[in-house]
Amino acid sequence: MDFSVFLYSIPKIKNIPLPAEPSQFKMSPPFREALQAQQKEEMKTARKAAVMALFYPDENKHTKLVLILRKTYRGVHSAQIGFPGGKLEMFDDSMASAALRETEEEVGVSKKYVEVLRALTKVYIPPSNFFVHPFIGVTKKTPVFMKQDDEVEEIIHVSLYDFLNPDNVVNKKVTTSYKKDVVVPAFSLNGHIVWGATAMMLSEIKDLLKQAL
Repeated sequence: MDFSVFLYSIPKIKNIPLPAEPSQFKMSPPFREALQAQQKEEMKTARKAAVMALFYPDENKHTKLVLILRKTYRGVHSAQIGFPGGKLEMFDDSMASAALRETEEEVGVSKKYVEVLRALTKVYIPPSNFFVHPFIGVTKKTPVFMKQDDEVEEIIHVSLYDFLNPDNVVNKKVTTSYKKDVVVPAFSLNGHIVWGATAMMLSEIKDLLKQAL
């Protein structure tokens, strides 16, 4: 999709009612509801994190969305696909500021070039006990990306066309820390399988954009 079309849709993106949890639940793993019910007490003290769904024009003025492949490490989100982002720090003055800071740190896009369009519906992450606050943002110039080597294995540039293509919604068998070989709804993007909380957030973004574009 030509980036000018995306720019033209920004007023609608900002003002259309959020699809919210019904949209997210389309891509929810089958065991999520039970896990969340088990962690009602933990949710009261959940930590906060913020992520950015950043759209931008590539060199050919096609609209892209940036995702990242996280490094392999000892942790529940090792080697997973996600948005640039991270936990809220004491020096962050808002969740949006945290998302902008983490985006600049992880993929090298300066916050001064990013317009935050709106906050999306937060998502609870049972394995790590975080509430993640997603934002949708845009930069109007083609970024020069630079990955944070100790955090990011790969920067993934997803075309808006592929993201919106219904053929890229699949069911995939995965192994989790809770169950082995469970089938989950997922996005197949650039040769990567995106599932779990990131897929849930992507689902809301997709439904929002389908109304706006």
